[in-house]
Amino acid sequence: MIFPKNYDIIRTEIIKRWGVTERSLSVVVKTKGKRVMKKSIKETVREAIEPTVTELGYRIWDVTYSKIGADYHLEITIDNDEGIGISDCEKVHRAIDPILDECDPIEGFYYLEVSSPGAERDIRTDEHIEACKGEKIEAKLFTAKNGIKSVVGELIGLVDGKVVIGTQEGKITLERSEISKMNTLYVEQ
Repeated sequence: MIFPKNYDIIRTEIIKRWGVTERSLSVVVKTKGKRVMKKSIKETVREAIEPTVTELGYRIWDVTYSKIGADYHLEITIDNDEGIGISDCEKVHRAIDPILDECDPIEGFYYLEVSSPGAERDIRTDEHIEACKGEKIEAKLFTAKNGIKSVVGELIGLVDGKVVIGTQEGKITLERSEISKMNTLYVEQ
């Protein structure tokens, strides 16, 4: 693992204390034998590969770990100001593969995928919202609000932790918990 020298991975203690399996989606780290903190696979992977990805001239848009069918997939989504092509994904894949092999954040077999966020990129985090301000987006809601299940408009940003979208009818403010999925929309220039 890529951690300061005073950190130890304590998988056996994880299993004993919390009854989780080796395929658990988190890594537990012990600091100087005193405090235990949980790190998700997403956080662990991001910390391990971000310096290399940045050095190559890219930024990490997202890290996801999911089960698709019977297989596990670790997807690293990269971005930069010039856009991302297949050669960019291949370059990053070749650079991070040995890092992930060494830090081994995931027990068992998984597929490593490196991709671009695409023209209609998912917006999941506060950083994504900040990066997509002024863009046309769609926010799909878990349940209809005033008879509306989907809001399309210009992303204004976050105000007091709520997502604000400018529509033809005016500004709409949504709680993050109301939004099931939010993404940019491709607009032909």
